[in-house]
Order: sequence, then C-alpha cells, then structure tokens
Amino acid sequence: MRTWIEPVVGGSQLASSFYETGLILVVKGYYNQTCRTSNSSSEDALQKSISNFYIIYNLIIKLTPLPSAYILAKIGDKGYRKITLCVPLIGFFTSSLFLLFVNLWDWPIQVMFGTAAFNGLCGWFTAYWSSVMALASLDSSSKRRSLRLIITECTFGLAGFIGSLISGHLFVYQVANHQGIVLVCCSLASYAFCLFYVGFILKTPHYEGINKEETISGIAEDQDVPQEEVPTERSRLIHSSSDKATHKQTNITTPFPKGTIFLLFLSATLYNSAVNGAEDVINFFVLKKPLSWGPVEVGYGNAAAYMIFITSFIGVCVFSKCLQDLSLVIFGMFSFFAGILVMAFVRRTYLYYIARIVMMFSLIPVPTIRAILSKATKESSYGKVFAMLQMIMGVVAVATSTAYIALYQVILEWFSGFIFILISIVAFISFIPISFIVCKTFTGKDSLITQE
Repeated sequence: MRTWIEPVVGGSQLASSFYETGLILVVKGYYNQTCRTSNSSSEDALQKSISNFYIIYNLIIKLTPLPSAYILAKIGDKGYRKITLCVPLIGFFTSSLFLLFVNLWDWPIQVMFGTAAFNGLCGWFTAYWSSVMALASLDSSSKRRSLRLIITECTFGLAGFIGSLISGHLFVYQVANHQGIVLVCCSLASYAFCLFYVGFILKTPHYEGINKEETISGIAEDQDVPQEEVPTERSRLIHSSSDKATHKQTNITTPFPKGTIFLLFLSATLYNSAVNGAEDVINFFVLKKPLSWGPVEVGYGNAAAYMIFITSFIGVCVFSKCLQDLSLVIFGMFSFFAGILVMAFVRRTYLYYIARIVMMFSLIPVPTIRAILSKATKESSYGKVFAMLQMIMGVVAVATSTAYIALYQVILEWFSGFIFILISIVAFISFIPISFIVCKTFTGKDSLITQE
C-alpha cells in the first residue's frame, strides 16, 4: 500500500482546486476594484483585465517548466523518483502561500506572476504529472495499464470534485475582513500533507520491483520454472522457454513504428490543446452575463468539470470490455467534441451542466494514449517519455490557449460562444491521426496497437 501514489494525487488536487477557485475570485475582486477606481464599470473591461492576467500567468507557468521538467524526468529515471514529486509540490505550496499574502495584505496581484515563474522552475504540473504517470505505470502490469492510469485520473478528478464543491463555501468565510483566507489555508495544509507523505511514507515501486523480480527470476532459474509464470513486468523482458510466451513478449517490448508514435503524440497534443483552451475560456465565460456566477456557483461549476474524471473512469471500466484502446480514445474525443459545441450556446446555468454531461467521457483519450505508449516503452524510460509528451502538450496548449483567449476578447461584443465552435473544430482535427492508426490496425499493418 505504501507504493500507492493516489494519496498524493488526491491531496494535491484537493489543494489545487482550492487554489484555482481562490485565484480566479481574488483576481476578479482585484480588477473589479481597479475598474471602480478608474471609473470603468464596463463588464467587458473587467473580462479583458481578467483574461489579460491569465494570458501572462499561463505563458509564464506553462513555459518555464520545460527545461526543469526534462531534468527532473532524467533524475527520476535514475531512481530518484521522490525528488520529481517533492520539487513540484514545493512550487505548488509556494504559490498558495503567496496567494495568501496577496489576499491578506492586499499585495498587487502581479505578485502571482513571480510565483508562477518559481512554480514553473520547480517543474509545475509538467514534471509532477509525468512523475505520477511513471510511478503508476511501474506499479501496474502491462495488461491492466490502461485501467491503472485511468484510476489515477479518477482519483485526481474525485479530489478536484470534492475540493471544488466546497471551495466556494470556504471562500466566503472572512478573516480580517478578507474573503478566501480559510480557503487558501486549507490548500496549504493539503500540500503540506502531500510533502510529508512523499518524504516519509511513500515507497517508490522501482527499486522494490527490481529486487523482487531479480529474486524471483533467480529462483525460477534454479528450479527451471518457465519465465512466463513470473508475474512481474521486468521478468517479461527475459526470454521465456515457452515459444508462446516469447511471441507474446515480443509484442509487448517491440517499439512502435516512429510514424505511429508521431501520430499518437500529434493526436494527444491537438486534443489536449482543445481541452485546455476550452477550460481556460470557460473560467471567464461563466463570470460574465448572462451567467454572472458568484463564488458558490464557480465552485459548483468547477466540481462539474472534475466530475468528468469520475464518469471517464466509469466509461473505461464499462466500455473497455467491448472496445479496444484506440476505440476508447475516439469515443472520448467525440464526447468532448459534442459537449463543447453545446457549450457554445449556453445562456442559462442548466445548459452549462447539460454541456458538462455531454462531455462526461472527454478525459478518456489522453491517459489511454499514455497507456498505449507505455506498453512499448522500457520501464527505465517512462519518466522521459511521459515528460516529453507532457512538455509537447504543454507548449502547444499554452500557445493555443493564448490565441483562444485573445480571440475571445475580440468577439466578446459579438458572440462569445463562437470560440467554443473553433475549439470543437480543433477537437475534430485530433480525430484524424487516431483514425489513421485505426485503419492501419485493421489492415494488419500495426498489430502492436491492438489491445492485449
């Protein structure tokens, strides 16, 4: 049980959901006061001020992690995987700490740009999540890899759902005439728990797995036990005395063709950019008329977004019995495509939740693609592969998200929902690389992608 990464995932995401709700509401309050001081009460002016803040904030926090995330990934692949978790968590903790200072002492909101830079230098989510995926992959068998990763995603979503559900209620409590103090303190406490867990409780499965596998392998050699009976990942890399086991192992360890890997990366990157861009714009979209949400409504809306992690987990559990990995990816992409089209025409709160229901399986594609890649990747390279995928997705996501937000500002007075139609087009384009791989699979040209 001490190899389980889920307590860290749950605790950090609970803290993150508190932080995200607190940040958007503190930013709104700061610029609302600024607009009143400058006698500019226009709602569009407030929307542009908030979105401009997030453009700069996202550029800093999503671009600065790139070199440090790769360095941390290499350190993790050498066996020091706790470092790749602790360093990003320190960055998260620092960001929450300075949000507390901004709120409590009325510091300029631009201070958060500095914390974003520090958070990025610590690897941010890019290093953190690639490390989580590497640890979860090491702690699972190849056959159950897809389910194992989606369980981790489900834990992430469940914690985010609970945190978002209560975050709005916590935000309204006042300390020293300031709202949000209790919320940010809860975020700090949760991050502190995660750091303690990683430092003193968590055991990384890498070393334990190697020692155990070498012991079992040695016993098997002494007793002439066929290697296929050893239920460990590393032992599967040893040639078995059984032809059937050897043939099966060849399918597991043989690398994918470079073209297939490129298409998987391309599809995941396009789809992730659409999902991240949509979530960034939705954060501003719900604050303006006709929705005009307050703290509690923002918390409930974020909870609905995190609920998608749970429904996606249920979807994998149910549909993986009759669908292969690639079919699951396409199914999840279509769910997001349809849901974001509905979001374009949201004018009432109930329509927002209908759009979220349609998107209930939209978190399936990316973890499933990660699982597909991991099945043909050596354990010692998990960190680098996942970090590379995360960095590529991060760079493209920040570029497209900035473009979406800038375009959203332009069309505010015309039809703000049009931005979601454009995002749906990008989501549709992400279907194409996966569809090409499916065609190759069914024609027998790429048997490695078929589900075990």
